[in-house]
Amino acid sequence: MHQVKIHAPQELGFANPVLLFWFPQQDGAVHEVHPGGWDDYGPVFQFTLRRNYFCFCFADRQGEKRVREKFIRCYGQHFGREIWTVARHEEIYPVRPEKPAGSTREVYEEIKGIAGKNLYLPDTDVSGKGAVSLLGAHYLLDGTTLFGFFHPRAARVYVVGNFNDWQSPYHPNPDPEKFLPMKLYRGYNDEPNIWLLRTALPDPADARKNLYKFLVVGGVPLNNEQRPVRMVQDPYARRYGPDYNTNNCQLIDPTVYLWKDGNWRTPPMDRLIIYELNVYGFTGEDPEIPEEIAGTFRGVTRRILDGYFNRLGVTALALMPTSEAPTALGPDRLGYDPCGFMTIERDFGTCDDFRALVDAAHRQGLAVIVDQVFNHTSNTFNPLWEIIHDGTPGGFYFNGETPWGNRVATEKDEVQNMLIDACKMFIREYHVDGFRFDATHSSWMDHNFLRRLAHEIKDTGFKPDCLLIAENLPNEPDLNLEGYNGYAQWCDPFHDKIKALLREGVFEDWTDDSPERLGSFFYFCRDFFAAHTNNVINYCESHDEHSVPYEVATAGAELSSEAAKERKSRLGLFATIVALGQPMIYMGQEFGVERPRNRIDLNWSELAKKSQYYEWARRLISLRRRYPGLRIYGYNPAEEGKFSWLIGPWLDEARGGGRRVIGWATRPGDAPWEEMVVLLNFEAFDVTVNLEFPRPGIWVRLADIDRVNDLPPEGDNSVHDPGAVAAWPEVVDFVLPSSSGFIFKWESPLEAQVVNVPG
Repeated sequence: MHQVKIHAPQELGFANPVLLFWFPQQDGAVHEVHPGGWDDYGPVFQFTLRRNYFCFCFADRQGEKRVREKFIRCYGQHFGREIWTVARHEEIYPVRPEKPAGSTREVYEEIKGIAGKNLYLPDTDVSGKGAVSLLGAHYLLDGTTLFGFFHPRAARVYVVGNFNDWQSPYHPNPDPEKFLPMKLYRGYNDEPNIWLLRTALPDPADARKNLYKFLVVGGVPLNNEQRPVRMVQDPYARRYGPDYNTNNCQLIDPTVYLWKDGNWRTPPMDRLIIYELNVYGFTGEDPEIPEEIAGTFRGVTRRILDGYFNRLGVTALALMPTSEAPTALGPDRLGYDPCGFMTIERDFGTCDDFRALVDAAHRQGLAVIVDQVFNHTSNTFNPLWEIIHDGTPGGFYFNGETPWGNRVATEKDEVQNMLIDACKMFIREYHVDGFRFDATHSSWMDHNFLRRLAHEIKDTGFKPDCLLIAENLPNEPDLNLEGYNGYAQWCDPFHDKIKALLREGVFEDWTDDSPERLGSFFYFCRDFFAAHTNNVINYCESHDEHSVPYEVATAGAELSSEAAKERKSRLGLFATIVALGQPMIYMGQEFGVERPRNRIDLNWSELAKKSQYYEWARRLISLRRRYPGLRIYGYNPAEEGKFSWLIGPWLDEARGGGRRVIGWATRPGDAPWEEMVVLLNFEAFDVTVNLEFPRPGIWVRLADIDRVNDLPPEGDNSVHDPGAVAAWPEVVDFVLPSSSGFIFKWESPLEAQVVNVPG
């Protein structure tokens, strides 16, 4: 026999409350208990039982009629003999739940002036009532630390850490003087759901005193002792501590780092030449990088400072995920299984190491784009899993599945806030220039969330020039309706078509090498999904795809020779650089590296043997940077007089009709020397065409598949070069060799010099 005392909240609002209880899988009899009294919390029900498990609910007795409350609750003896309930949900608690102490707005007004430069205090509001969340852990300028934690179902929450000996009422040897209880505040939607504590803590530089977690009482799954008490990680944690067994959160002071990029401005989208890299894979096997920093942020920073990316000519680094992931380091370590959205991967270095990388990049003229995986989280180590127990699989933060595991509930306002805050934090504390969002298919990620994210960051003035890139393989156009200010998208149609053309057949059973719609793929896929050239990121290699040499070798013996693989690889890179939209290359592509998809290791000793390929690629990229005619942008450059077709499969036979050839002319301004011509032949044989150049004169050949030679001061090309063409403006019987590409630039009138006519 044991006694049970159950407290019901005043918020029930019942005139004549009764408690109904029953024993599952018994006779189905329902027993009724009347209040034994009232306290300041509400009616109190007290009774004696022989069994230690039963179900109950509250009802309002109106004569002989009982009107049941919505929730059925289940009692187990492990909760204790005195329990509390709330009106909002089915939870029961071993302690009296906290009452809200006020609104987060009030706390924010007190501390907003002592946040410190480069510290982001989460301020995204879903309520429309100024409900600033203040979530996470933040060192303030007055020496205090603010802790914030979202949990709408907890009864009590404590901050525990090595600064208070991990003390709470549930410690084996509790010391009440060291307890750090949090107060409950009204936050999202003016509901009591945000817990805050402001207290004085030791120096953040002291690693012995900067580890913490939250201890949650109620609203979480039962622990190993069948108690509703659990220690959880902070979803807003910036880093986890060094112990991979405990994964304690680490307090970080982002204001200590002294930034040197004060004059930096994020470049516009049309100036991007993106280099995608994996932090570990890029320098993990680089003999020029000291072993102790190889495969880390510091290793990449070393390469930035020694000018590698400047020599290559790229303008932006797209870092594969930098957030904490539980997978082991190695050639397959991609990072697309995050266990936190604001954490920095411990294996890559410290938060300041990452800041130093971004700082160095900016001082070298490089933008930094961070890969955000918001569609799913790790199933191996997942701090968000059941952190808020609401009866659904995985709890509050999840809703359904993706091909890679759980699906993050991006349709929920509170989850949206967390993800938007993550982006704002990376902007404010790490100075990143933008984000690439993984797998944004509408079935896996709410597109209203993505549009809201763009609004919160760009339209509100937080970072109007933020670069936003979506991986949206179904090519849904709704993210691009804003055109110039909308999302850019990884252009999967371009990639698939190029791979099919290079394979001289079919790619992945869904794209063939037919000349149909060839023009659209190079004209920024305008009739597929894009509203503006800024909506398109063109690529033929990425971490998700085989490299071109590897891919074409799968097409048969004829394309398996080293010569064939290299020529196709060059043509793929050439096409990527010249197509309308923004080009992206994947690390190692500048050497024509051969690798399967999802392999990230670079053997720099082997790459050094391919210096000729690298030099060709470097010079090709430099042309894109130097000449506006290779960076044509706009809503419709053809209608604006900046772009015109010269050859293509949809034209007559003399101009490439029915064949896999394409060519165009560009005119970015009024000056004749700005005009350029681009030609591509994807056929496995020579194609002869008639070319009507847009202007009579001498057109210098700046590049082809074998050679790039710019005009002075970047090269020694001139109208005297054997590759130059004299156009009247038509050139008859111009030969496009198999698997070839050309870039021409108008340089002088015909009378200046007479040169050979190819044919």
